[in-house]
Amino acid sequence: MADIARQGRKAFAFNSHESGTRHPLVAAAMVLPLAALLLFLFGGFDQVAAQASSVGVMLGR
Repeated sequence: MADIARQGRKAFAFNSHESGTRHPLVAAAMVLPLAALLLFLFGGFDQVAAQASSVGVMLGR
């Protein structure tokens, strides 16, 4: 009985689907702006370019 009440409160509190999953595009839309901001703040663009360059050299391109 307590288990059913707990599930009811959880569903009411979050107002979500029973499965609790979200579409991958929605998740990407949520995380990409934050990732871009962090890249900009911490100078990650240079690091990404350097890493991509080294991977390209490793692959022979």
